[in-house]
Amino acid sequence: MGLLRDELLKSIWHAFTALDVDQSGKVSKSQLKVLSHNLCTVMKIPHDPVALEQHFKDDDEGPVSNQGYMPYLNRFILDKVRDNFDILEFNNVCWTLCFKKNINMSHLLISNDDAFKVWCIFNFLSEDRYPLVIITEEIEYFLRKLMEAMGGIWNQERFDDYKLMLNRKQQCLIAWELIELVGMGHFSKGMNRQTLSMGISEVFQELILDVLRQGYMMKKGHKRKNWTERWFVLGPNSMSYYVSEDLTDKKGDILLDRNCCVESLPDKEGKKCLFIVKCSDKSFEISASDKKRKQEWIQAIQTCIQLLRLGLPSPHLEARLRRRELRQKQQAEQGELEERMRLLQIANENKHRQLESMRKVRQQMEEQVAQKSSELEQYLQRVRELEDMYHRLEDALEDERQARQDEEIMRKLQTRLLEEESAKRAELEQIHLQQQRAISQTQAEKQELESERLAKEMALQAAMLQLERLERERHGALEQYEEVRMKLEQAANKTKSWKDKVAKHEGLVRLIQPGDKGPQRMTNWGPAAFTDTELDLRKKSWQERKNHNQSAQ
Repeated sequence: MGLLRDELLKSIWHAFTALDVDQSGKVSKSQLKVLSHNLCTVMKIPHDPVALEQHFKDDDEGPVSNQGYMPYLNRFILDKVRDNFDILEFNNVCWTLCFKKNINMSHLLISNDDAFKVWCIFNFLSEDRYPLVIITEEIEYFLRKLMEAMGGIWNQERFDDYKLMLNRKQQCLIAWELIELVGMGHFSKGMNRQTLSMGISEVFQELILDVLRQGYMMKKGHKRKNWTERWFVLGPNSMSYYVSEDLTDKKGDILLDRNCCVESLPDKEGKKCLFIVKCSDKSFEISASDKKRKQEWIQAIQTCIQLLRLGLPSPHLEARLRRRELRQKQQAEQGELEERMRLLQIANENKHRQLESMRKVRQQMEEQVAQKSSELEQYLQRVRELEDMYHRLEDALEDERQARQDEEIMRKLQTRLLEEESAKRAELEQIHLQQQRAISQTQAEKQELESERLAKEMALQAAMLQLERLERERHGALEQYEEVRMKLEQAANKTKSWKDKVAKHEGLVRLIQPGDKGPQRMTNWGPAAFTDTELDLRKKSWQERKNHNQSAQ
């Protein structure tokens, strides 16, 4: 009953939706009364209009929604449904209410009856969710069945193109789109209207009427025992037979249950390909046209009996359930796969973040290494500068040492000149003293000494000239000494500046300071120009000349 209830709800949903003209999701109560009355009539259920009024007494302000109508439909109609009504008539009532408002049949290759059959097939194959749609897998299943019934060849490439186009839109079809797809003959090109109609009817009988097999066979009568050709139609729980295939004159039913069986019979009475269907009350002998059809009929009847014993639905319902279960399983697997892909994506993103973090750390380390390299390069440059400064300082110190040596040489030269000058001055003093003594002794000697004085003056003049020469040499020596001293001061200042620079560069070297100088030897009139030896020699020479002059006088 659960499956029947679901199928009935699909047809009722179409009827309810058709009554919703303005597509607001609600239908007036007057229209619902008419719909409920028609449903009760066709399903042979007593109609209670009072119950409808009482159920919707709180909704007097406006129309009733689908959610509001469902409780009444379940309680007062569907809960009372039994399987004693014609479901085709029920479907036809719902179809009559909805098809004119949803589809125009004038441009289609199929009749109204064929469109009704396609609509029933849609309800059978559609998903159990609302609004009703049929997905691409069920569309392919139906079209394959239709092509097989028409004897055509299935064009998978054409359907793949259509499926690709459909997937770009909504990936499914509603009932009227499916009817238009079949009615336009998109997948039945080359087939005439009659072939298409026969194919639709065959698929309708197989899926909706649960016709497992049908065809002409000979049946033996129970009273007259004569053989008569009948059109047999095998359903899930019965095997009906008619006068012809138009199904207008039904002659009887072979009711199948779990206690029935089917067996093959040997040829007899001129009939071949015999088999017998044994039921609880009677048995039916049937003759097929050939052995192949006999075997197919026996296998089909055995399948029906086996399903009845197992309590399973018809093969088509079972196949539909299996397809749905398979889709649900695939969806679950797809969901699991998507979840795994999502987790892998998250893990991949985490890995990427870790790699990005590691890349940043590496970049920071590279920057630190580059910074350290730059600092090392600066340090090496500083060391090179210090080394260059050290070499220049050594050169400066060497210059200072050379200047000191030059100064020492000049000092020695100046000392020698001073000693010579001192000797010359001492000699002159001695001469002056002698001259004074000579003048003071006698006036008489003045004449004598005048000539000597003149000679002395000439000698003195020569000595003065020599003294002036020595004075010039002393001044020259002083100027050289001053130049040496200036060089020494410049070297000292240069050394001091280098000392300050070295002190700023962490004091890698230490300046060499000059030593202490000894005091200069001086006379009463300044630095000596002659040495004692030279002065003694000059004194001795002067005394000899004096003695010589005196002896000459």
